[in-house]
Amino acid sequence: MAAHFLAVDGGGSGSRFLLVAADGTHRIERGAANVFSDFDGSVAVLTDGLSALEATSGVSLIRVPACLALAGAIDEATCARVAAALLLSRVVVEEDWRAALDGALDGADGTLAGIGTGSFLARRQGAEAWAIGGHGAVLGDEASGAWIGRQLLSRTLHAAEGLVPGSPLADATLAEFGGIPGIVAFARTATAEAFAALAPRVAAAGGDPLGHAILTDGAAYLHRAAAALGWQPGEPFCLSGGLAGTYAPRLAAPLAEARVAPKGGALDGALARARRLAETGA
Repeated sequence: MAAHFLAVDGGGSGSRFLLVAADGTHRIERGAANVFSDFDGSVAVLTDGLSALEATSGVSLIRVPACLALAGAIDEATCARVAAALLLSRVVVEEDWRAALDGALDGADGTLAGIGTGSFLARRQGAEAWAIGGHGAVLGDEASGAWIGRQLLSRTLHAAEGLVPGSPLADATLAEFGGIPGIVAFARTATAEAFAALAPRVAAAGGDPLGHAILTDGAAYLHRAAAALGWQPGEPFCLSGGLAGTYAPRLAAPLAEARVAPKGGALDGALARARRLAETGA
């Protein structure tokens, strides 16, 4: 059986590398990696992280069983391109939600909502696992940090134009960006990460009606998405990601009653997958 295992969790907020070796564990962190939106940049991040991991551990990774759980690895062709671009001969590349689901539930049945810069919901039942969402800031990622930031600016524009009632949060946002032209100019080139950077002010706004409406709508999406996945009352439901604490108190029964703490993260799930690769060869 292999003595070394490699796990990588690459996403919009950064990439984490873990090597389990005979002398212990070695960890490296690098920048964002989304192999769909920026394939070349992501491969550069991955290559740099793997090289640094080899340097710090003294272990050649080329034959080490590895699982790379990556944002943007949305189809077999993309996964194959990533595998071909890296000097790893025993590697599984998969979309990050799979590792996140297995890490959160330790392989057991249940549903996970991952809510950070982007978002997804995934469910496992027996040997089958499936997910919805995660389609990026332009078309989806509802309830995510990027979605919250985009909603803040959009609803601030609506308030400024009299389409919805104003609020202190809307007034402060409008002033900070220099009015409607400033918001439009910011949004023209803003990345998902830039939109997501606005989310903490919404979460911290307390009883502000505009902020409350955004987060209420985000929580409602989580309920709809869990139902669409087939989640059943009493089945474990996990929240993970940077906004998990924001949405936890906004869940309603029976979803709130089924909420359990994640047992681990995507890196744990990727490590378990690398171990299975070593044991079964697939």
